[in-house]
Amino acid sequence: MSTQEGCVESSRRDAAPGAGVPSPARAAASEPAGTSELPELPELRADCSRCFALCCVALPFARSSDFAVDKPAGKPCGNLGADFRCGIHRDLRRSGYTGCTVFDCAGAGQQVSQVTFGGRDWRADRSVAGPMFAVFPVMRQLHELLRYLQEVVRHPGARTVHGELAAACERVTALTFADADVLGRLDVPELRHEVSELLLRASESVRAGQRGRELRGADLFGARLRGARLRGASLRGALLVAADLSGADLRGADVIGADLRDADLRGADLTGCLFLTQAQVDAARGDAATVLPEGFVRPDHWDAVAPSRSRSDSGQRSGSGGRSGSGQGNGSGGRSGSGGRRGRGARRR
Repeated sequence: MSTQEGCVESSRRDAAPGAGVPSPARAAASEPAGTSELPELPELRADCSRCFALCCVALPFARSSDFAVDKPAGKPCGNLGADFRCGIHRDLRRSGYTGCTVFDCAGAGQQVSQVTFGGRDWRADRSVAGPMFAVFPVMRQLHELLRYLQEVVRHPGARTVHGELAAACERVTALTFADADVLGRLDVPELRHEVSELLLRASESVRAGQRGRELRGADLFGARLRGARLRGASLRGALLVAADLSGADLRGADVIGADLRDADLRGADLTGCLFLTQAQVDAARGDAATVLPEGFVRPDHWDAVAPSRSRSDSGQRSGSGGRSGSGQGNGSGGRSGSGGRRGRGARRR
């Protein structure tokens, strides 16, 4: 959301220390002796009041179940007002803009608006419009990578790669403060590949004691996974749209880039999930019985109460269910860490 009203939602999430970024207390408690000082990071949570509605202009979206209309990149959304506020913010879901409600720029909007372009408004200064819109998607990916790196850079289970993680964090952080020309020339796919390989090694190290099923990149669209034992599993880049994961044990699973849109997480346990983002949680369905990791916010659209389950339901635990296989993803998911799916022309908001 790139509206000031949307900042209410962002602020609600910002108050939580988790959502993909470890709290200072947790990071300090887990920091191993001898770890070098990490660079000062850009803000990794959205502050819409300091952004010029870049997500509502720079990115394209396609008419689908996520968006009511088509919009090309660089064209302002028809609902965007002159004050950079969304005219239908309170009715986005009912108006067919569910995609807007789960999009998260990870702070890239204000970084581009206030740091890269020094607070210049693309409406007041049309000379920065094109470059600003081109840089925003690049910055968003950099911030996404930083979130993932920050999650494991001091994780006790990833001790063997702490040095490499810290070096990658320093490199990516420096890029977020680079000028528009440098960002425009950046080979983002190559950078993502390099960081992805490092994150994969960190994940394998963290999950070493409880390695679960290998479902990386698996097509589990609509799969019946009720009560599935997926503790420590690799679900990197898995397609889990509309999958039934109710009551599933997802503790410690790697879900980087997993597409959880409309996935049923009612009663599921996501404690310790690696690389889970608030946007993935927002895109799914859950209830009061869904166990979220520390710091995550229970979405308003989730069921307020847990449904009663029959004895047979509560005792039913399947292996994998649905269509699985060991399909291979591309490291950090191919699909974005916000849970969005590529190839649909739609951005996840």
